Amino acid sequence: MDTSTLHNHLSKLFPEDQIFTDKISCLVKGTDAGLYRMIPKAVVKVKSETEAIRLIQFCNKNKIAITFKAAGTSLSGQTISDSILMEMGGRFEFAAITGNGHTATFGAGLTGTAANNMLKRFGRKLGPKPASINSAKIGGIISNNASGSNFGIKYNSYNTVKSMRIVLADGTLLDTGDQESCNRFRQTHANLIQNIMELHHSATDNSEIRETIARKFNLKNTCGYGVNSLIDFDDPIQIIQHLMVGSEGTLGFISQATFETVHDAPLKATAMIYFHNLRDVCKAIPPLRLCNVSAAELMDRNALRAVENQEGMPAELQTLPEGAAALLIDTSADSNEQLLHQMADIEQRLSGIETYSPIKFTTDTELYNTYWRVRNGLFTSAAASRPKGTACIIEDIALDANIIGDALTDVKELLAASNYSNHVMWGHLLDGNVHFTVFPDINNQQGIDEYAQFMHDLTDLVAIKHKGSLKAEHGTGRNMAPFVEKEWGAEIYALMKRIKTTLDPDNILNPGVVINDDKEIFIKNLKHIPLANPIIDKCIECGFCEVACPSKNLTMTPRQRIVAYRYLAEMADKPQKDNKTIEELSKEISYPLNETCATDSLCSIACPVDIDTGILVKELRWKNNGKLAEKVANYMANNMETITSVVRNILPIPHAVAKVISYNQMETITKGLYKVGNGLIPLWTQYTPSGTKKMKRNIYPASSSDAPLVVYFPACITRAMGPSADYDTNVDTPTTMLSLLHKAGYTVIIPEEKDKLCCGMAFSSKGFRKQAAQKESELNDALLKASRNGELPIVCDMSPCLLHMKQTLDSRLRLYDQVDFIHDFLINRLQFEQQPTTV
Repeated sequence: MDTSTLHNHLSKLFPEDQIFTDKISCLVKGTDAGLYRMIPKAVVKVKSETEAIRLIQFCNKNKIAITFKAAGTSLSGQTISDSILMEMGGRFEFAAITGNGHTATFGAGLTGTAANNMLKRFGRKLGPKPASINSAKIGGIISNNASGSNFGIKYNSYNTVKSMRIVLADGTLLDTGDQESCNRFRQTHANLIQNIMELHHSATDNSEIRETIARKFNLKNTCGYGVNSLIDFDDPIQIIQHLMVGSEGTLGFISQATFETVHDAPLKATAMIYFHNLRDVCKAIPPLRLCNVSAAELMDRNALRAVENQEGMPAELQTLPEGAAALLIDTSADSNEQLLHQMADIEQRLSGIETYSPIKFTTDTELYNTYWRVRNGLFTSAAASRPKGTACIIEDIALDANIIGDALTDVKELLAASNYSNHVMWGHLLDGNVHFTVFPDINNQQGIDEYAQFMHDLTDLVAIKHKGSLKAEHGTGRNMAPFVEKEWGAEIYALMKRIKTTLDPDNILNPGVVINDDKEIFIKNLKHIPLANPIIDKCIECGFCEVACPSKNLTMTPRQRIVAYRYLAEMADKPQKDNKTIEELSKEISYPLNETCATDSLCSIACPVDIDTGILVKELRWKNNGKLAEKVANYMANNMETITSVVRNILPIPHAVAKVISYNQMETITKGLYKVGNGLIPLWTQYTPSGTKKMKRNIYPASSSDAPLVVYFPACITRAMGPSADYDTNVDTPTTMLSLLHKAGYTVIIPEEKDKLCCGMAFSSKGFRKQAAQKESELNDALLKASRNGELPIVCDMSPCLLHMKQTLDSRLRLYDQVDFIHDFLINRLQFEQQPTTV
């Protein structure tokens, strides 16, 4: 079915704004964190389980392949498609917590961190803890059987999922937590149930197969299907449910799941322990298994080098010798006494192993979070350190802890022999689970051939020689599909193929993933990442930035903007480029890529390597700004006082009118004006700000002559906008801030000529560099004067403005937003009363 026909069929089932078939949308939405690129024919955003069923039934009827995408943080090529890609939105962020937090039901579209935040007040959390948990969604966490840094397999998705709502390939909904649904399914799908039971007996009746499965699942293992479900359960519904775990969307769609949650001890400590070599690190496994340790994360010297310059990391990292390695150990407890005992126990049990420096635990929350933020971002940090123009490919193996020292030595020797000496290695040591990156040059056939040979050698080494897992937690995808049979043998691989044909007889669910007869699929459709702009060249499209983006549900995310920008840059770099097509595409994506980016740098905070897509967008805006726009920007920069005064005085007028004729009538009138004016007259609602009062003084003295001094800079937006009709109070922000500071006994200094001042962010975000620099310079001079060259603290009432000020103004200035200033200066000067209302 061609794209046009497909779009027409889909438009009869879904609203147009949920269907994407244009090249750019399909490209950017079809991108994931893995090493492969496929462009879907169509992307459909479903907003409910009902819509998901409708789309799957359509695909089943027409025998069209469909792939399910959650956050797109998976690494093995399991969430890409050249057919239909299904995105989730809306009601898939459902959550219900029961049993005082001991059980919790979450929609497939909710992130792991969002789920844990809801469980936090119960002292509970999800069992799985992937490094991508801030971005990864429940559906993806289950579909990949994610586990992460938590020690052991006890708390992975397989062992903590209690029930699921599953949509099978024919569009049937099975709710494994609803007995009526299960009974109905047994009747309507009797043949499928029979086939599942035959698979169960094929595994349990053959002692060699049964023992092999049991042995191999003592390790973390996501290579192939979870055939352990065939021997762990004798109820076909439970077998189906657990087969879904780790099936990567090839057996069904998981709409929501109920978990048994795990205890989250409130007190935590961590230690970064440095060893002279990997073998010494591996010696720590037996004693640590006797300790109360929740995680022990291995990092080799290259891994440490990739993060040693990041903010908050210990200076001693830079002095470590070649061959050194580290363990990041985590332990937690319910009381200080217990925590101290656990720390002492770990130190005592490791005392027989020589370390580079004494073991030192920290309970400092900021340092604790820094260590784990850096650890969770290690893959992207490693990728950022790769040679320019090379790909970043991550491998994920598990080995028996008893032989891991020898096995890792073999792996290191193979990496060196394969010209991958610049690899980066880390992992979950107590599980024998090790990740490492290689950086092949896939721009030429020689680089691809070398990578292919390396993969054959690696799979022989891990699966055959050391009887390990070729994929421990990142999923099989396309990357390891050709090697599943090598790890499991012909008989168990045949069981896996029967599982696929039983649950997806027409092979429409994510075909080519997990089961694939193409032995070269792992080197096909490799993702080429061009060098497009130094601002974004380090990006590997991991997607960690997306969750923080204000425009993610409007147009594009930072990752998608980067993908689109790279695509245009690559087109422009071709010897025989099509200038007309490039110009048309540039216009087509101007709104999603450029105009709707908030340029607020939130993406850089979420990005492990600090890529600020907003800076890229500002650069685009600067290049696109015309002469008229420059003139308007000049006028605004030179007449800020006039502009804020006009805004401040105009905003109350429609509110005054609305109070006479009613807000509903006023909104109807302004909607009409908006349409008649073709969008030139802005929309107005009761939530539009109502203006502020002009601040007439530069000093607001306290009652005491020896009162402390503070400089307060009200941002231009708070000087002009004010509250809206839905506010509980009509008091504006400057008035509230002055009142708070006065209650704390401060004399407040307002910078001279405040009405002319602006931090420059409004100009910078639109690409007006000259005007931004002008306003930054003016504010810098005013704040230096008001603060006595940085002697006095300065508080600003807009966090985005404050961030811009910190990035652009004199380092002598002591800058705070309201929250930081209240925390650092006012807590001991005020009495706080808890209010019954929430913020």
